[in-house]
Amino acid sequence: MTDLMQPAPSSLSSPPIAACRQHSVTHHGITVDDPYAWLRDPNYPDVKNKEILAYLEAENAWFEAAMAPHKPLVDRLFQEMKGRIKEDDQSVPQKDGDYVYWRAFEIGAQYRKWYRRPAAGGPDQLILDEPALADGHDYFRLGALSVSPDGRYLAYAIDTNGSERFEARIKDLESGSLLPEVIPGTLSSLVWTSDSKGLLYGLANESWRTDNARLHWLGQDVASDVELFHEDDEGFRVSIGLTSSEKYIVIATGDHVTSEAWLLPANDPTATPLLVAGRHPGREYDVDEHDGTLYIRTNDNHPNFRLVKATLEAPGEWEEVIGPDAHFYLTDFTLFKHFYVTEGRQDGLDQIELRDYATHEAKRLPFPEASYSASLDDNPEYDVTKLRIGYESMVTPDTIYDYHLDTGELEVLKVQEIPSGYDATRYATERLMIPARDGTDIPVSIVYPADFPKDGSAPLHLYGYGAYGMAMEPGFSTSRLSLLDRGFAFAIAHIRGGDDLGQQWYLDGKLDKRGNTFTDFVDVAKGLIERGYAAKGRVSISGGSAGGELMGAVINSDPDLFGAVVAHVPFVDVLNTMLDASLPLTPGEWPEWGNPIEDAEAFRTIQSYDPYGNVKAQAYPPLMVTAGLNDPRVTYWEPAKWVARLRATKTDDNILLLKTNMGAGHGGKSGRFESLHETAEEFAFILWQLGVKG
Repeated sequence: MTDLMQPAPSSLSSPPIAACRQHSVTHHGITVDDPYAWLRDPNYPDVKNKEILAYLEAENAWFEAAMAPHKPLVDRLFQEMKGRIKEDDQSVPQKDGDYVYWRAFEIGAQYRKWYRRPAAGGPDQLILDEPALADGHDYFRLGALSVSPDGRYLAYAIDTNGSERFEARIKDLESGSLLPEVIPGTLSSLVWTSDSKGLLYGLANESWRTDNARLHWLGQDVASDVELFHEDDEGFRVSIGLTSSEKYIVIATGDHVTSEAWLLPANDPTATPLLVAGRHPGREYDVDEHDGTLYIRTNDNHPNFRLVKATLEAPGEWEEVIGPDAHFYLTDFTLFKHFYVTEGRQDGLDQIELRDYATHEAKRLPFPEASYSASLDDNPEYDVTKLRIGYESMVTPDTIYDYHLDTGELEVLKVQEIPSGYDATRYATERLMIPARDGTDIPVSIVYPADFPKDGSAPLHLYGYGAYGMAMEPGFSTSRLSLLDRGFAFAIAHIRGGDDLGQQWYLDGKLDKRGNTFTDFVDVAKGLIERGYAAKGRVSISGGSAGGELMGAVINSDPDLFGAVVAHVPFVDVLNTMLDASLPLTPGEWPEWGNPIEDAEAFRTIQSYDPYGNVKAQAYPPLMVTAGLNDPRVTYWEPAKWVARLRATKTDDNILLLKTNMGAGHGGKSGRFESLHETAEEFAFILWQLGVKG
């Protein structure tokens, strides 16, 4: 048994060494060694084991010691990033019923304040003060927020430790006082009944799964709340919403590949719920209602989804409205009183289409750039004459428009202000297609200084995710400018596993095809090097969560490609996590990764790429890893075990750092400036390791 070594804060020669203790598991006749299993506190999420905490603190001390000489660079980067943020920024006001709502920061504040005023005219009213709610807490996050239909009550939920178990409260906006009822442990939206007397919500169970929808009547004891719906499948999660007309409450349940929805009258929430269509494995759908007709987006006969309609009397009998398209991925639809909107991606590029209920013909909104991100923004009302739209690109700051339906005018309401200045002509952006080893073209969005030399002499940062069917939008980032202004190119690899090119793109990067995600990323890096965007070893990479898994896999396979690696809350202990059905996410994750408990082939597939299990005696690039002690999504021990095994196994002297936020969760520290500081640390690490002047 090896004892822990606590490094002196000023020493850079003695990183902590975790004890290596024999532990193994056997499944399907295969034994897997797990010598750092002891780093999981059996009392999690209540982590009190002194030896575990000592190791995490030792790693934090090593991180601080290593980064101490670079503190001036961290501070400089932080001030740059902060200087690009309008400190007294506020959202564009939007009308919802009898009021106009907006949110605003004050100078120096980490959190927003929420306001409204009567649409007919009247004084501004502060309805929620996040800074006051956050006062005294090291971590703060506002979750759900919902004003009652009559405008009198505000329901909101907050998390003060990063565990994502939110406490819901109700505020009387007429008196300014809180109602006495407190609902702890919520993990859902907060949805009002149409009479403003009832509130629907969902509780997180002991395994951090929302398996229920509950009804609370104002003024009643929370203990008497009624469970309206319960989900027995431990892999499914329940969500609650409203139809666009607000006539119906939607209770939806599902996992990553299968869904089911029920409707309740918003004016009679205890009525017998109406099942839209029973669950069928592999079929997803979502539902909305317009004048008694249900509109349903589904992938029942094509991975890119189609739109169908049905009657309330026969909700399972579907009639096609918009057929599936191999090149157009239907990602969303929104119903309004006189028209509806479909959103999707045409060969990977965002599209917004206005459609008539009678003909369903599409009017597509034009966007000027070759690569961009566009979507509906905040449109809370049902009967509208204009649409709120958000647009940005890798060189165009976030821009909010109103699209006027009668004239087709796109009225600019707000362009993201950058106080320290921004000149888009100093940068250029491209959308490239780089072939993967199997011949599939992988889209790459890239931005760089206008005078960037494509001769391999400049540094490149490559970002990727590639999981859960989540597309990585080519949007704008003020923080990213700190790399671009130091000569970097910044690229996003739209690899398989995301749904950037449609749901088939997602399906081709999961389960037994998971390896495509990793080889796509490596091949993009190699392709960018071949095109002169960088040289081998002058590429820094980063990813978080499942993107952290990506980081772990590619440095196992191709460590010499990369000069610096940042893995945020990385999902790197995949096999052990998927073998543990008691963990919060595991059963619901089996459709994404496979169930290695029951399926020997899934076991072998995961084992083949599992970053922790495939650490080997080789040289690894410089690596910075982050974790959150209270993270319910990627538990703290995954990055801790990975780093411990890397320290004991790798053959190089490159720096390896682990920083665990002891009071935060999956998203790191809260507050707009605290999170900036963590980005500054990441960039300082990259600049340090690539030898780029700060």
